[in-house]
Amino acid sequence: MLIPAERRNKIYEILRNHGSVRVSGLSELLAVSEITIRRDLEQMEAEGQLERTHGGAILSRHIHMEPLYSEKHRSQQAEKEQIGRAAARLVKENDTLLINSGSTTLKIFRHLNFTRNVKVITSNMGAFLEVQGSSIELHMVGGTYRPQSNSLVGPLAVLSLQQVYASKCFIGVDGVSMKYGVTTPNIQEAEIARSMIERTRGQVVVLADHTKFGVVADFISAPLEKIHTIITDEGINPETIENLE
Repeated sequence: MLIPAERRNKIYEILRNHGSVRVSGLSELLAVSEITIRRDLEQMEAEGQLERTHGGAILSRHIHMEPLYSEKHRSQQAEKEQIGRAAARLVKENDTLLINSGSTTLKIFRHLNFTRNVKVITSNMGAFLEVQGSSIELHMVGGTYRPQSNSLVGPLAVLSLQQVYASKCFIGVDGVSMKYGVTTPNIQEAEIARSMIERTRGQVVVLADHTKFGVVADFISAPLEKIHTIITDEGINPETIENLE
């Protein structure tokens, strides 16, 4: 029989390989009681290794530094394209949209061309090139340019957002956690996302590829209770879907 430290190391190894675990399955595999497994998971959660869920746990990863925009732009391209296309299908005629920064939210713009009378207010500088030749009415928030995220942030950006109401908002994130909500490593980006959510009268939609789930960054953009819809790709762990639902 494994000693407690060895057992927890084994649980973490399984989590890294599969992304999630079930208490019942671990109990059978490691030949200990479910109560013992729950105690192990409780300690591992306190150490930041995982998040407990109903009947199990999912892997938890912490990020403190924001990846370069160029790095994010290159990663998970096919998945982000699918997410952007699915997000655009939620947009209706005469919608006013708030869209924040991010390589995933940027994918929405190229799929909006067939939707009439759409207004977009965004902090995403990449949108300027994406809407060239389209009928989209684009409004850029003011503020300070952040090369790290290719976006506009700061007091002027927040002030401009206080002058509008949107019918829908699309938020890109760096992490999605059932315990900590949607998060980002930068406090200014979190502030913009929160402002957009507050100024939305209708649906709040988070766009996140499967690599963002179980990730926790330093600053909260919103708790999950503020989110109506999450659009992701097929790579998401079924256990994560079950617990989000």
